[in-house]
Amino acid sequence: MTLSPGDSVPAVTATNQHGETVELSFADPTVLFFYPKDDTPGCTTEACQFDTELSTFREAGVAVYGVSTDDVESHEAFAAKHGLGYDLLADPDGELVAAFDVDASGGRADRTTYVLADGEVKRVYTGVRPDGHAREVGLDLFDDGLAKFPD
Repeated sequence: MTLSPGDSVPAVTATNQHGETVELSFADPTVLFFYPKDDTPGCTTEACQFDTELSTFREAGVAVYGVSTDDVESHEAFAAKHGLGYDLLADPDGELVAAFDVDASGGRADRTTYVLADGEVKRVYTGVRPDGHAREVGLDLFDDGLAKFPD
């Protein structure tokens, strides 16, 4: 069972593709997308499209993080190969998957995206289709008033 809009989200700590510890409080608008595996076709499409939209997200004050159960080394290679400009969070022990109630019963996280702000879940996307998802999330952030066009 995934978290639902209005639920509080935990403050979590994870390691990014550079081996750095990242503390996430989710006070500011954040997109946290879970994906099954680095460098597979669907995951590459999704990750690269979030990177294509990254400047729009950042200008609107929205942070973006990708999460899979792959390790730091896998994330490092994946991010470098595709020039990803945001943090990929390594979750080989499934701690983030568990904290966000993402199904990983097959050993890989189900494709699930959360929009988080003010410490709570604002939107949840399950059964995500990778192509076009980043754009959909961005438009919804603006529609919901969580992202603002820069002055």
